[in-house]
Amino acid sequence: MSSIQKAFKVTLIPTHNQEVLINKTIGCARYVYNRFLALRQELYTTEQKTLNYNACSQKLTILKKEIEWLKEVDKFALQNSLKNLET
Repeated sequence: MSSIQKAFKVTLIPTHNQEVLINKTIGCARYVYNRFLALRQELYTTEQKTLNYNACSQKLTILKKEIEWLKEVDKFALQNSLKNLET
């Protein structure tokens, strides 16, 4: 007895507002990743220490208070950038 497999092709067409939010999210995630990568590299160069995810996450909370536009996007996207940096 063979099973039939079906596949569906879906095309997502975001509205203008959704497209703007997607682009902001990608930009903010890239900014957070690069900023914390530079911070970790600097710390390792000067002190031979590194920041783990929890330390970076605490610093991200402080950074969001300083940089208003980081609050405009979903916090999970920014946290996932830090998790990706950890791996």
